[in-house]
Amino acid sequence: MLIAAITLGVLLAVAVAGIGVYAKISDSRQRAAVEAAEQARRTGPLPLAPVPAPKAGSPECAAVLAALPRELTVHHDRVPRRPLAEPVPPASVAWGDAGHDPATVRCGMDAPAELTPTSQLLDVSGVSWLRIDQGGDTSWLAVDRPVYVALTVPADAGTGPLQDLSDVLGRTLPKKPVFG
Repeated sequence: MLIAAITLGVLLAVAVAGIGVYAKISDSRQRAAVEAAEQARRTGPLPLAPVPAPKAGSPECAAVLAALPRELTVHHDRVPRRPLAEPVPPASVAWGDAGHDPATVRCGMDAPAELTPTSQLLDVSGVSWLRIDQGGDTSWLAVDRPVYVALTVPADAGTGPLQDLSDVLGRTLPKKPVFG
């Protein structure tokens, strides 16, 4: 009886230790899967959902796309352009790398419902921007140009992307009244 009790105790201890080892392996695999998903999100072609952009094929959007920089300033770092996954939405560009979440520009979009005569606008280097927060990202919409241009960045991207795009729009597109 004593031998059976000791054997049972040893088996129970081995089983508990085995569960602990399995849990550590499982946690390790889960962490590796999360890290792999994060790496995939930050590298390789970026999938972008299509959005209505009726003026994406306009000469104005072509001029903006041609003037966009090869690198964008994010937290004082120069971040390279990132390829987009097929099908690529028209008039869209992205930047990002393994160390930076993606930033995107889309040109030729419709005016958003958030744009009203009482909307708070931010002027950056002579370009009027409407801020639209969406979860962990912020979209800035240039509203005083012949076409609407949207910049979407992680909420913590800093002001570099907005300044870079303001410089491009100021050189590329004429200013127009926001409403009119």
